[in-house]
Amino acid sequence: MRLSAAVALRTPGSTSANRVEPLLAVRGVSINFGGIVALDKVSFDLEKGQIFGLIGPNGAGKTTLFNCLTRLYTPNSGIIEFEGRTILDKSVDRISSLGIARTFQNLALFHSMSVFDNVRVGGHSRSRGDFVSDALHLPWVRREEKSLERSAWELIDYLQLREVAHRLVADLPFGTQKRVELARALAARPKLLLLDEPAGGLNHHEVDDLGQLIRRIRDEWHVTVLLVEHHMNLVMSISDRVVALDFGQKIAEGTPADLRKDAKVIRAYLGTTAQ
Repeated sequence: MRLSAAVALRTPGSTSANRVEPLLAVRGVSINFGGIVALDKVSFDLEKGQIFGLIGPNGAGKTTLFNCLTRLYTPNSGIIEFEGRTILDKSVDRISSLGIARTFQNLALFHSMSVFDNVRVGGHSRSRGDFVSDALHLPWVRREEKSLERSAWELIDYLQLREVAHRLVADLPFGTQKRVELARALAARPKLLLLDEPAGGLNHHEVDDLGQLIRRIRDEWHVTVLLVEHHMNLVMSISDRVVALDFGQKIAEGTPADLRKDAKVIRAYLGTTAQ
């Protein structure tokens, strides 16, 4: 995109002198599939250290936006910047190395592998290995593998998975599999963690525990979180800011308190306006 167009999409009135660069900047992102508009000029900033909620009815465009952020999709127009640099010229396999990791609405685990091996795989985006070095099993490769193993065990203990560490993922309850996928995402040591429907399939007690866990991860691992979730109590209880989408458009942005009373948000979810 030409420089003049990029400048035009930035927030009006902002200057480099008085505005802190956001960790993630989404500017006018649009994407369509055939005649269906999935996202329509969506914009928002995600500041470092925030838990940021992304809500909306089914089909609002939430997962489509996640897929744009992780380069599974390429927008038809708009800008996506991470730490001040575009990610739209990056391939899918480069996203993790930039410091972006995600979980999936439908679990994307290696079910024939153990919990430990799944978590260890998540750390390989930080590996410097290559075919020749790995084949020769050079000393620095062995040291790196040991470091990845220590990191995997640290996360397994952090997420209370030690008792099932050597079991196949396919044999575990759904809630436990969710924690395995979260551990695998954290193994990449991301700066930005994208959580796609992490509360899906969990009971009320598990959802409460998840909310506390997400806060701990933000505070203790210094990770910024972008959360897509239908479980409104979870989103509203842990998010610093929330963006609401409907039919691919941003209809509201603000604090959880702001969105609870926003007429457009209420109409999108309930089909009625606020009284």
